[in-house]
Amino acid sequence: MEETLDEVVSLDDLQKFERAYNEQLFTDSVTKETQFNYAWCLVRSKYPADIRKGLILLEELFKRDQSDEGKRDYLYYLAVGNARIKDYGKALQFVRAFLHLEPGNAQVQNLEAVVKKRMEREGLVGIALASGFIIAVGAIVGLILAKR
Repeated sequence: MEETLDEVVSLDDLQKFERAYNEQLFTDSVTKETQFNYAWCLVRSKYPADIRKGLILLEELFKRDQSDEGKRDYLYYLAVGNARIKDYGKALQFVRAFLHLEPGNAQVQNLEAVVKKRMEREGLVGIALASGFIIAVGAIVGLILAKR
């Protein structure tokens, strides 16, 4: 499951699906499938701006499409995309919404575990960085006071 969050779309695939999306957008006839394929590529991009654009397209699809199958696909990739931009809280919300529709889905349960693991790891890194910052500020203040 870790590889799903780290997978990066090929430039060829991204360009192919972007071209198809833009062609349909120009004629004001974007199909759900074309929008999903483009969003799916965007959330697997290495660029956070692309991922956010993909999330917007997936959210639009989620609001429009009432089928359970569509909703599951959108929820899954909304969770993946949010995890990729490190918005773990939102990713977990989408995971839980998916599991509400399909409680026994092992793939999504694994995604939930990976997101929680990354959340913990990032949290510990955040605490270490904050502690280091506080120590550095303390050292600087100490040096300034010592020179007086």
